[in-house]
Amino acid sequence: MSYVEISFADEKDRAAITATVEDRLLHALAEENEQSDNEAFVLKATDDKGKLLGGLTAGTSYHWLLIKTLWVDDSVRGAGLGARLVELAEHEARRLGCHAAWLDTSSPDAHRFYQKLGYEDFGILGNLRGQSLPDHRRWFMKKDL
Repeated sequence: MSYVEISFADEKDRAAITATVEDRLLHALAEENEQSDNEAFVLKATDDKGKLLGGLTAGTSYHWLLIKTLWVDDSVRGAGLGARLVELAEHEARRLGCHAAWLDTSSPDAHRFYQKLGYEDFGILGNLRGQSLPDHRRWFMKKDL
């Protein structure tokens, strides 16, 4: 191999490089393994003036839904908006042929929220005593659709 430079991507290039790397990886995986439809989607919740109140980003792969991010504005938290976003994502995933969903969270409140929606732990990463941040946990959760 000839000279190769490895460096951090500039902030302006990150999104394009991320998209290229993900696209090329999915293409390579498709050559090795039978693929389902890999779809990415974003849900948004807005008020009557167009203000963003919440959103969810997700993708599908190998007939699994991955909920990447979920956010709900503090002003409407606890009113069921998060559950509605997850429900719509799960509905779309079933439409796309998914049989299950998974996600991860490091928020104890979000962990309890997802448990109420039927998600179960399948793995936990946690810091040991003396490591920073103490008592930090990241829960990996799944749910059959």
